[in-house]
Amino acid sequence: MTDPTLRQAHLEWSGDARFTVTAPSGHTYLLDGDGKEAAGPMVMLLSAMGGCSGMDVVPILQKMQVGLTKCHVDVSGWRLEEHPKRYHRAMLTFTLAGEGLTQAKADRAVELSVTKYCSVMLSLNPDIVIETKVIVEE
Repeated sequence: MTDPTLRQAHLEWSGDARFTVTAPSGHTYLLDGDGKEAAGPMVMLLSAMGGCSGMDVVPILQKMQVGLTKCHVDVSGWRLEEHPKRYHRAMLTFTLAGEGLTQAKADRAVELSVTKYCSVMLSLNPDIVIETKVIVEE
């Protein structure tokens, strides 16, 4: 019996601080703790936050009857200086454009993602400060 809530990845060490990651779909990517040949785990975490939230914002805006033409997400994270050097603050900047898009709709879509739907962000330690900025372009 397959558990629909289960997610898995296989990581195989490929030297130094590098691992080749294989998803259940068979897709692979390189993870490099030194950031020399590929993104490191902390950058991947930022990418996961931005991607997850963007994947929420797009359909939310579509349900609001917005003809979305652009969705860019820039993510920054600030880490503690002491080990485990985890993130204590993150900033997501959404740049959005589309027919019927208003600042109010954009703000609401981002708020819903960050507070209710983004499973990546909501899986993080709740003391991490998550800030957002929403830019609506013509």
